[in-house]
Amino acid sequence: MAKRKKNVAKKAWVGIVGMGYVGLPLAREFCAGGAKVLGFDVLSDRVNKLNQGISPIKHVPHKQMKDMVKTGRFRATDHMAELSKVDAILICVPTPLTPNREPDMQYVEQTCRTIARYLRKWQMVVLKSTTYPGTTRDLMLPILETSGLKAGRDFYLAFSPEREDPGNKHFQTCTIPKVVGGYNKASLEKALEIYGIAIKQLIPVSSCEVAESAKILENMYRCVNIAMVNELKMLFERMGIDVWEVIQAASTKPFGFQAFYPGPGLGGHCIPIDPFYLTWKARQYHMPTRFIELAGEINIQMPRVVVQSTLKALSDRKKSLHGAKVLVLGLAYKKDIDDIRESPSIEIIELLKENGAKVDYNDPYIPSTHKQREHDLKMKSKPLSAQMLKKYDVVLISTDHSDYDYKWIVKNAKLVVDTRNATAKVKTGRNKIVKA
Repeated sequence: MAKRKKNVAKKAWVGIVGMGYVGLPLAREFCAGGAKVLGFDVLSDRVNKLNQGISPIKHVPHKQMKDMVKTGRFRATDHMAELSKVDAILICVPTPLTPNREPDMQYVEQTCRTIARYLRKWQMVVLKSTTYPGTTRDLMLPILETSGLKAGRDFYLAFSPEREDPGNKHFQTCTIPKVVGGYNKASLEKALEIYGIAIKQLIPVSSCEVAESAKILENMYRCVNIAMVNELKMLFERMGIDVWEVIQAASTKPFGFQAFYPGPGLGGHCIPIDPFYLTWKARQYHMPTRFIELAGEINIQMPRVVVQSTLKALSDRKKSLHGAKVLVLGLAYKKDIDDIRESPSIEIIELLKENGAKVDYNDPYIPSTHKQREHDLKMKSKPLSAQMLKKYDVVLISTDHSDYDYKWIVKNAKLVVDTRNATAKVKTGRNKIVKA
């Protein structure tokens, strides 16, 4: 257990590349620990708003953002030359998949090339983005050493995976134990010193590869188990068995069982992507990973399963999906957050539109959609009212936000397709509800 190092904090200047869902909460914790933070982002508009104390994400409130700026501990910039000023550079950039489901490392590569231009002796460079084992040593190191400096001798190099869980009220960035792996002993010690400013508990491991693999294992554990219950849901549905009741019954076992729940698909940046990062790396070792690939494939198909369930629910009521008015409730990838990265709701909406449906959405945390790497819905959240609900042929619950009054929704909707078991406690109007 490492305590925040106040003596180090007073002198530390931390640079964080990427002011999004990973980088900004981390910046907050470093500021709280007493360090100065320079936040880097390529989006000039975001930089300007951050410097005004306006936060782009829900779980870093505007008040906290304003306090960070007001105290002088935080400043944002899009001038990458300022990388030379900081003591540590923490990389929090996207690591998506290509259309062929292979690692797309362009953002990490570009960031490392930029860092190499300004890298100076004794700086610390840490990758936080989820990736495959070997990224730090095989990809980052050669690019960074084009600076003329040598890792482990002239600068420090480490990997420390993000473990953010937006919406989790029990754990925040500073209280989630942090795994840290260094390129060498000196790099590990330096990384522990830097992270000790912001994080309460540090977990040192023997190498960058172990830290990279630990993150993969954490997410694969969830991915595989969610895939299992998603497949069981489809099977039990055909057998006339309620999978939610089955899980509830199994959960009464006091040992040897952890509940995972089905849904419309996996969202967030990590869990939907990690299986394909690992299978891609495994192919380099001529190792088949059929189990892992199957888990990824099952989860990927769930939005199509939801659309098919919606089509059937309408068909059973003598209605066609083509031309039907559909309201999707919840755009975020999980409840009570404003993050739509890899959200299954996005694909569900696109599939519904492909089938000729007229689709709207409501999400209390996402007033409008923004352009993503692969999607641009160009939609705005529709306000909820009893009159408005009655206009839709079907209301599809994709994200079970706590803000929703499900009893009221069922009362006013013609038909409800529930992908999250959000209506489990609704007693009246059960004939309107279809579990998907």
